[in-house]
Amino acid sequence: ACIFKRHILFGMDIRFLETLVTVFDCGSVAEAARRLNMTAAGVAQRIHALEADFGTQLVFRSGRTIRPTPTAMAILDRSRRLIRDVRDIKSIATSGMLTGELRLGVIPTTLSGLLPDILIPFTQAYSKIDVRIVRDHSVALYQRVLDGEIDAAITSHPPFAMPKTCGWSLLREEPFVVLTAKSLRMRDPHEILARQPFIRLTRNVYAGQFIDNYLRKVGIRPKELFELDGFELIAMLVDRGLGVTLLPDWPPPWPEGLSLRKLPLPDPSFRRRIGILWNRSSLRLKLIEALVENAHATIKKKRAPAAPRTQRSK
Repeated sequence: ACIFKRHILFGMDIRFLETLVTVFDCGSVAEAARRLNMTAAGVAQRIHALEADFGTQLVFRSGRTIRPTPTAMAILDRSRRLIRDVRDIKSIATSGMLTGELRLGVIPTTLSGLLPDILIPFTQAYSKIDVRIVRDHSVALYQRVLDGEIDAAITSHPPFAMPKTCGWSLLREEPFVVLTAKSLRMRDPHEILARQPFIRLTRNVYAGQFIDNYLRKVGIRPKELFELDGFELIAMLVDRGLGVTLLPDWPPPWPEGLSLRKLPLPDPSFRRRIGILWNRSSLRLKLIEALVENAHATIKKKRAPAAPRTQRSK
């Protein structure tokens, strides 16, 4: 870390690290030179300069192929983050326009419904922001935000109080519903959960933990058939008559051709809260704020009632 700081503070051009990373990405000096619009000798010179400054070998050469040494592997991920951070700092300092890379985590149930509604107008309004999408489940996204691996996440609120270092903005609330095949005659949601084979959402995600807490609270011990990851998979199994389930009423589209009933729970306050989570100390805070503002404007616009059509007089 101290060596990296010295590179920036004492004038080592960040492009030297960019060159090293590009060489490893390409696997050869010649291809890296073409991509960087440099000569192969210029690329090799930058690598030699880094090796001299670090005091250790960074590349293995085997013919035309380049491979990182163990030392280079140890600093590769940190180099990538450092390059991104320096680019963002330069962008903030030299331009009033929002530019840079925004690494956005998303949970699977927002990928086809909520995410496109937010991303399309956002990328149109901020064409200089390079959005990188990372798909993962809620528990992992929360940790990746805390660790700085991603800048923000569209995810569910955890079942605990978050630290003040985290920012949170609510986008939507989803009531939990009991899902059954339409052929099932029973109507009482709690009776269904207690008596029918139960397909449980994995407790490795926050929604699964909420479901487990609710069943404990109301004193229901379901006849558990499976514990699975994936809302759509569980819904399809319920449609086939294998059992019933308890899930958030996630945004469409749902799988086509399903014949299901959605039964509300007696407690309407039992909901999954979907929002944007971020680290308040992020260097990309302005980009995150733009995303949050745009997301709320988009959702508000979708909720607004359509203007009534007026008939033209003949």
